[in-house]
Amino acid sequence: MVGNRPQFIKSGPLAVALREAGIDEVTLHTGQHWDRELSEVFFEELGLPEPAYRLDLHTADAERMRPGIAAALEAERPDWALVYGDTNSTLAGTEAALDAGIPVAHVEAGLRSGDWSMPEERNRVAVDRVAALLLPPDERSAEILRSEGVPGRIEVVGDVMADACFRFGPIARERSTVLERLGLAAGGYVVATIHREANVQPERLARIVGGLGRIPEPVVFPAHPRTRSLLGDPPPNVRLVEPLGYLDMAALSSQARVIVTDSGGLQKEAYWYGVPCVTARPSTEWVDTVELGANVLVDDDPDALVAAVAAARMPDGLPQLYGDGDASPRVAAVLRASLASA
Repeated sequence: MVGNRPQFIKSGPLAVALREAGIDEVTLHTGQHWDRELSEVFFEELGLPEPAYRLDLHTADAERMRPGIAAALEAERPDWALVYGDTNSTLAGTEAALDAGIPVAHVEAGLRSGDWSMPEERNRVAVDRVAALLLPPDERSAEILRSEGVPGRIEVVGDVMADACFRFGPIARERSTVLERLGLAAGGYVVATIHREANVQPERLARIVGGLGRIPEPVVFPAHPRTRSLLGDPPPNVRLVEPLGYLDMAALSSQARVIVTDSGGLQKEAYWYGVPCVTARPSTEWVDTVELGANVLVDDDPDALVAAVAAARMPDGLPQLYGDGDASPRVAAVLRASLASA
């Protein structure tokens, strides 16, 4: 079950791995993201199979998603319900599967930011408490699950988003013309993405955008529709563009000098691209990136944001984080073994 941009990216390499393992996959798109550049373009660019079910609800309301998911589960009666990450689509899929008596496998289990004001944090914990199979990206996340005493089986597999990043990043830089179209030089600009519910509250958004406006370099801001509707006229150095497809966004982000974001996925991608990250949140589930000095948390403080962007450098000798690009075959192997033993 998928519903938003990061989940489409994660599902791409996993769909290939499931097919190669001889596992039939039936995809359900909840419609949590429905704009073409946040949804349809990912199916086109990543070669994802056409969803068998499209709820097309145009909402992030988990309660409104559940009946449609329940109907699909009843029609298909799958061996597993596979959910990704921490969105309301994740929660709705999990709850509908539980009601139908179908076991849940949770990709990206065990992530914790410690910030209970975030709906995503509550979703993560709720799903991990009931999932039969937990698929964390690293040993830190697995240890969190063990400390919480979750009853499901834990299998460390790596991060399926890394599979997509390592596979498509070089292709994006080769094929995308986004820098030429925007008149940018590699390493000469900052990329910003702000979309989380807390950050699109008018006062917080104004502080963050105010900080972006004080950066001396061009700031390219692919704006989520929810964010754009609240922005008004941006500062002169902040260039608003429409949401980008995966290949254009990968090319733009991987060649930026700094990335400023509140996205969990983009924090990881920045690390894999070797681009320093400044995160406009008070906490993160990807704490390793902060501990290693590749990511700085600035919340909505414009002074801290400006200083962090000015000082941003990737430290030398960073370790590989969150897998080696082969998480998807590991997930497929775990599911294949569970089906064989059933």
